[in-house]
Amino acid sequence: GHIPCGLICHPDKEHVLYPLGCTVVIQDLDSKKQTFLHGHTNNVSCVVVSRNGVYVASGQVTFMGFKADIILWDFQRKELLARLSLHKGKIEGLAFSPSSLYLVSLGGQDDGSVVVWHVGKREAVCGSPASARSAGSATVVVCSSCRDEMFVTAGNGTIRVWELDLANRKIRPTECQTGQLRRVITGVKMADDDNYFYVGTSSGDVLKVNTNNKLMTDYGPQKEKFSSGVTALLLLKTGDLIVGTGGGIVALCKGSNYKVMKKIQVQGAVTSLTCRGQGHQFFVGTNECQIYRINYAAFKEELIAACHNEAVQDIVFPLGTSDLFATCSKNDIRVWHTPENRELLRIVIPNVTCHAIEFMRDGKSIISAWNDGKIRAFTPETGRLMYVINHAHSLGVTAIAATSDCKRIISGGGEGQMRIWEIGERTHKLGEVLKEHVSAVSCIKIKKNDRECVTASLDGTCIIWDIVRFSRKQMILANTLFKCVCYHPEEYQIITSGTDRRIGYWEVFDGSAIREVEGSVSGSINGMDITSDGAYFVTGGDDHLVKLWDYNEGAVTHVGVGHSGNITRLKICPGKKYVVSVSADGAILLWKYPDLH
Repeated sequence: GHIPCGLICHPDKEHVLYPLGCTVVIQDLDSKKQTFLHGHTNNVSCVVVSRNGVYVASGQVTFMGFKADIILWDFQRKELLARLSLHKGKIEGLAFSPSSLYLVSLGGQDDGSVVVWHVGKREAVCGSPASARSAGSATVVVCSSCRDEMFVTAGNGTIRVWELDLANRKIRPTECQTGQLRRVITGVKMADDDNYFYVGTSSGDVLKVNTNNKLMTDYGPQKEKFSSGVTALLLLKTGDLIVGTGGGIVALCKGSNYKVMKKIQVQGAVTSLTCRGQGHQFFVGTNECQIYRINYAAFKEELIAACHNEAVQDIVFPLGTSDLFATCSKNDIRVWHTPENRELLRIVIPNVTCHAIEFMRDGKSIISAWNDGKIRAFTPETGRLMYVINHAHSLGVTAIAATSDCKRIISGGGEGQMRIWEIGERTHKLGEVLKEHVSAVSCIKIKKNDRECVTASLDGTCIIWDIVRFSRKQMILANTLFKCVCYHPEEYQIITSGTDRRIGYWEVFDGSAIREVEGSVSGSINGMDITSDGAYFVTGGDDHLVKLWDYNEGAVTHVGVGHSGNITRLKICPGKKYVVSVSADGAILLWKYPDLH
């Protein structure tokens, strides 16, 4: 939800589009079915749909000094038509001309140029520096509503109206005069008749500029400006203006004094406003990853989609059901309903990060590990806090697991200690401290009989513990930071993985290595999960790929491409219907578990 104007309602009134990492998601509004446009090599920085709905264009970020691609897509066939590559570093903005003849693109701060592309020929017509040397960089571009040859760019202290001279292949700018006002422009909306356009600013007011004489005609509100700046604008057919602000206000403004007639509060700063059809209904997107539907007449908001807006740290299923799962992130834990892909419950603890979660076997609580050193338990239905274990670990709790009789919790901390907690009906006390690891514990798995557990740590050791006698049984050493460990269901072997990208098979009995397979070509492996029969397991990591492995062969059978951030954890659901993977860009992806017979 961080991309300005990233949420777009398609002219067919049936789909919305938004960027997620390096993919563009097209979602059907009724059936909620999603299709994906894959093709960008890095995060998408802007998306735009042509007025007739035929084309979609998206631009991306790339590394300093490299070319950033613009991709032109066919909306109906959902396929890539052309890669347009000229700008360096980042594509800041894109706009289609009214008859989709041209596409105008604006490069980022390090590029600073504006380029006009011929859509039919898929080639650049001409380009020019976007702003004068004395002015700041341009960040917004919009095309005229009636003429293909005119467009507007705006940014830090600059508003320019451009004319395309196709015969000489030149674009010529005219600076717009705003008198004494100095503003940083955050958004521009062109009127339907092209006579004027509105400009939103970071100071919280709206300027109206005449397109013909390039002069500002009025601005407002002059007394009570919108707090945190105007971040999105929507111009209705009636001539009224809907303003979205950095403070999460969506306001309806009328007249030349921009008087606020109606307003509502949403969660997060508004980054997108988009009309459905004639404007009887519109959508709001915020940077806290919330999408709202608002009815213009009633002016009431309805949340239609939400997700994490920070890296997702963990994912768990309750015992024996695939209809629910929980994920955790900075500030919150969320419980999701798999068949409808919707959020059932959100447990918010502000400004702390939840590293790991677990459903208790009896289904009566969700236990969670937080970076403020506390273990918190919540009810899964209502999210009510049941109990807190304060000061559980000194450097944050990094891993957590519970025994199957629900009487003990085993937690691991950032300092490398393992602590075993006795959980009673109304009491919780520290049972034992096991000090062996010298760095953060990353993963804890407990044997089915509750007599033994294995812990993986970033200090390059995995330790198999006897948790009845509280002693170390075996220690596995490797030149890696272990990120994940799994017991084979028959519990005579374990598999481990971590930053050395190798998957190790180990004997539980004496800790000896059985074999090692290369798990990934690039980047650490952060999560793994094994099927209930032990025949297959899945891994995911910094190469953004979900891989399904044959356990006995040690070979990859299926690969899932879709994440655009590092995968942090993944799980196979209890009925083997899906694999759910979560990543550092805040995405949760559901994969169909392949038919293997």
